[in-house]
Amino acid sequence: MGAIGNGGPDWVERPAHRLWLLDQARQLFDLFLPSLDPAGGFRPLDRQWQPLEGPADALRQIHDTTRMVHGYALAQELGLPGAGRMIDHGMEALWTRHRDARHGGYVWSFGPEGPVNATKQAYGHAFVLLAASSARMAGHPDADRLLSDVAEVIRTRFWDATAGASREEFTEDWHPLGPYRGQNSNMHLTEALMAAFEATGESEWLRMAESIALLLIDRHARAEGWRVPEHFDDRWQVNRDYAGDPMFRPAGTTPGHALEWSRLLVQLWHLGGRRHGWLQEAAEALFLHTTRIGWDHRLGGFYYTLHWSDRPDREDRYWWPCAEGIAAAHALRRSGGDERFEGWYRRIWNFVAAHFLDRAHGGWFAELDPALNPVERVFRGKPDLYHAVQACLIPLVPPSAGVLQGLRTLSLAGPAHG
Repeated sequence: MGAIGNGGPDWVERPAHRLWLLDQARQLFDLFLPSLDPAGGFRPLDRQWQPLEGPADALRQIHDTTRMVHGYALAQELGLPGAGRMIDHGMEALWTRHRDARHGGYVWSFGPEGPVNATKQAYGHAFVLLAASSARMAGHPDADRLLSDVAEVIRTRFWDATAGASREEFTEDWHPLGPYRGQNSNMHLTEALMAAFEATGESEWLRMAESIALLLIDRHARAEGWRVPEHFDDRWQVNRDYAGDPMFRPAGTTPGHALEWSRLLVQLWHLGGRRHGWLQEAAEALFLHTTRIGWDHRLGGFYYTLHWSDRPDREDRYWWPCAEGIAAAHALRRSGGDERFEGWYRRIWNFVAAHFLDRAHGGWFAELDPALNPVERVFRGKPDLYHAVQACLIPLVPPSAGVLQGLRTLSLAGPAHG
């Protein structure tokens, strides 16, 4: 990959770039409208934005429902007509289809006849908290009851005060499913806790987010040379040999998660009044180490996973690590980082524009093979609004706030300052 020059003002300081970002986001919001399923929840879409029709496509999974609520709360904040209907639909599905009125909590998936996977997952509950917090900031009338309900479940069922992090998974009636503890669910809970803090002003949520970051990043990632361990036992000891679901729990290390943490740590540093200097230090270290070992310096793009020796494991490129790299590079640059972060911001966007943007049908391809051809090995169709639209909107807002909170001060003419 050739060098990317940093001449002139940063891209986010240029009105044309900011308009391009907003235009990309608006296109995504329009393209995902056909996902609304009148029978409940949101349908998966193929590459041409038509509903997928296979047997598994009748399932409505909680991370899809919640991410659509969060995404269209962003659209609502932008003032885009039609967003309210999507939020209403998702909030209804969360309360009447995912919520377990008998045992409490929220089931992973439902189908036409009711719950299919009725387990209670920390990952899913993190996104319920995010959706509820975003809906509250967007002024949805049902947000308070959802936020109150999921907050109680997280406090009483998932939160392990001794560890300072979340337990992982339970049966429908709250029996632990095993000793596994996961980085991924706790990372997304950190994101949701910061959103809850912004939505409510309750400092408890911020303290919990700081506790997770302290455990996973300041303790574990620092000890591993700024590699983020993914899998743990119930004593929070790293399990290097674990290999689970390739979508949610792949073996080895995942560069995209280190990039995601980098951006979250910057936001956490700002929300906490910049009290904990290690957060900014860790954010920079994670980003620079990950771009060194996780980026293909010949063809471009982030490998999906690495062996613990830093050799590529799954060499396919997924869209979401690039989306997270864009957001992290922006956050670090706007929080006083040097020109390396602007260089990476441009480099990743140029790669996305060349290889991930679907020029024929719109949106982003989900996967590329090692030769950078679109493939469907783990993800089918156009699976997700959340990562791509945040890559477009986060650079428009200050790194000191969550994306929805930041959109309230959106200016298309000037930069997003910390």
